[in-house]
Amino acid sequence: MKRTSVISTCIFSSLLFILMVFCLYPQASYANAPQDVKLEYDSSAQTLAVTITHKSSFPGFHHIKYVEIKKNSAIISTTNYDSQPAESTFTYTYKVAAAEGDKLEVTATCSLSGSKTATITVTRAPK
Repeated sequence: MKRTSVISTCIFSSLLFILMVFCLYPQASYANAPQDVKLEYDSSAQTLAVTITHKSSFPGFHHIKYVEIKKNSAIISTTNYDSQPAESTFTYTYKVAAAEGDKLEVTATCSLSGSKTATITVTRAPK
């Protein structure tokens, strides 16, 4: 009887500890950083397509908070978002003036936890 009581107390204490962790740090239970960021630059249209993979069950609460674009290490754009599309993979398009050889770096940051960065070097547009 006493052994059963000790085991029950240990199990209860463990479950209580896990519950407290999730209450004190709720992001641990449902937050995740963007899984992938892919870039495609169209030289003729001067547009940058940023395709982001970020799973979220609550896109109004847990979403990509902002996308920062750098050209040759200088920030040229920061776009803030209040939600994200319902699909886990989506594309945002930005007007970006860039020349051959320019390095574009994009960082997508989650509203709760983490970020993902991708880079691309602008090449000559095919004729």
